[in-house]
Amino acid sequence: MNNLRQIMVLLAAILVVFSCEQGIDPITAVDSGADASAPTVTINAPAEGAKIKVLEVVTSVTIDFEVTDDIEVASVDVMIDGSMLRSYSDFKDYRRVLVDDLVYDKLTDGVHELEVRATDIDGKTTSETVNFEKEPAYVPIYAGEVLYMPFDGDYFDLVNIRPAEKVGDPGFAGEGFVGLDAYAGAADAYLSLPTEGMLGDEFSAVFWYKVNADPDRAGILVIGPPDTERAEFPDIQNLRTNGFRFFRENAGGEQRFKLNVGRGDGDSWFDGGEAADLPADAGWTHMAFTISQNQATVYINGEIVSQGDLVGGVDWTGCDLLSIMSGVPRFTQWNHLSDHSNMDELRMFNRALSQGEIQSIMTTEAGGFVGTFDGEMFYMPFDGDNKEMFSSSDATVVGSPGFAGEGAAGGNAYAGAADAHLTFPTNGLTTEEFSATMWYKLNSDPDRAGILVMGPPDTERPEFPDVQNLRTNGFRFFREAGGDGQIFKLNVGNGTADSWFDGGATASIPSDTSDWVHLAFTISNSECVVYIDGEVVAQGAFTGVDWTGCDILSIASGVPRFTQWNHRSDLSYIDELRLFDKALTQEEVQSVMNLDL
Repeated sequence: MNNLRQIMVLLAAILVVFSCEQGIDPITAVDSGADASAPTVTINAPAEGAKIKVLEVVTSVTIDFEVTDDIEVASVDVMIDGSMLRSYSDFKDYRRVLVDDLVYDKLTDGVHELEVRATDIDGKTTSETVNFEKEPAYVPIYAGEVLYMPFDGDYFDLVNIRPAEKVGDPGFAGEGFVGLDAYAGAADAYLSLPTEGMLGDEFSAVFWYKVNADPDRAGILVIGPPDTERAEFPDIQNLRTNGFRFFRENAGGEQRFKLNVGRGDGDSWFDGGEAADLPADAGWTHMAFTISQNQATVYINGEIVSQGDLVGGVDWTGCDLLSIMSGVPRFTQWNHLSDHSNMDELRMFNRALSQGEIQSIMTTEAGGFVGTFDGEMFYMPFDGDNKEMFSSSDATVVGSPGFAGEGAAGGNAYAGAADAHLTFPTNGLTTEEFSATMWYKLNSDPDRAGILVMGPPDTERPEFPDVQNLRTNGFRFFREAGGDGQIFKLNVGNGTADSWFDGGATASIPSDTSDWVHLAFTISNSECVVYIDGEVVAQGAFTGVDWTGCDILSIASGVPRFTQWNHRSDLSYIDELRLFDKALTQEEVQSVMNLDL
């Protein structure tokens, strides 16, 4: 070793002499400067919130991270759940440390924390952590389930623990109807899987879907055979005598969903027409179809939109490939190519589900509530909380309202208080038609109050923020003293003017009423109607509501958007508040009233 050092010193001396003789500047040390900042740590894998899905009870995870420093990294420690996994202190590049192959092979079920801690030569330390989970092996929860893809950051079929083949560059939505994420379609992109073990005499598929109507037609799910009749045109595939094709097409600006099934000797179409249409802004929607030996059915949000006979059922000859979110490669002739929409919670079955089973799956995945009545979009039962059931979101509480300790239905109800009310954002509630129903127990002191208001801010009075009464948009449902009772009134704006629906004495109840009464009102493009206990008490022509600026729903008060005439907090009780995206008929209002009880 000493000889080697002597040789190195001699070579260095020769180099210096040579440099001087050749006119080359000698090597000069450069001051690296002050160590100004702490190291930077970036964990690339596993990602925050990642879920590892494998059949094994104990598995491995590969850790990928990067550490950089302005001067020099002294050490890097990697820990799993607080225990040291690996410590690094010898680096080829002291300013940038890259590790992409560190394996932890004792990963068990549950949530785990990965911590990477870096220290520089000045003693400054940076620590980054991510939490990830090894999920227990998936056990199918529904009879006959042969595929389940939750799309929570991967394209795995959890029933068979296999990744789908990714074609092109599909992505993830950054949100999911259920779980962390969802599939996001892209141009020339889709997923595919072999169908081995999936196909039986019957078949069903269910999933959540958020439509992107551009392009205006696309394949969604296809299990079909290669088109041997067009062998010379491999890109023109449309052999429909076997398997199925579930797809969408433009229909007057909306998207119509259709199912085609091959019987072996021909094909059958299941096209529900307008019943199977969705608007381009429909949002998350539950889709399903079933194929039995004698019938095929298409469902949207659990309701049948197309149904017909299918003699002999489906023929699977040549159907070895499942395409997800495209008609490619087996259904292309009519340009049903990649779908740019979002998909979540895809499940397939080797049997025909009943409508009740489809609705049960939908209800479970929607967090336990999808509505009781057609068109229902908002429901607050007030059973000890102010939660809206569709969104599982709590209303914003203003002041100190309470609960009644009794309810018209269920065990409790909203109880108003002075200077108190609830608010809720109107996202998704400003529909072309609108209805509201509720049970109501009057407290006539104060002798006027707002009950439900969706109105705009009063821009005509910016200098008087507490004087709000712009009635050209939205609606105001309220009460006022009249005679010996309280009169219930509705005011609605069409964008340029407002209309009043005041039934006078017919729309009143005595001020000393101690019973629960049922209140409802409906707004269509031709009329507005107010009901008390299922009977019409006010009705009149109307040209349709304008929702411009109506971003807040106020419950049990006119505050903050309807205050000029002192229609403020209502100290009454409210129960079973429901909103609908349609104008209910009188029979439907009565049905809601009767079923609530």
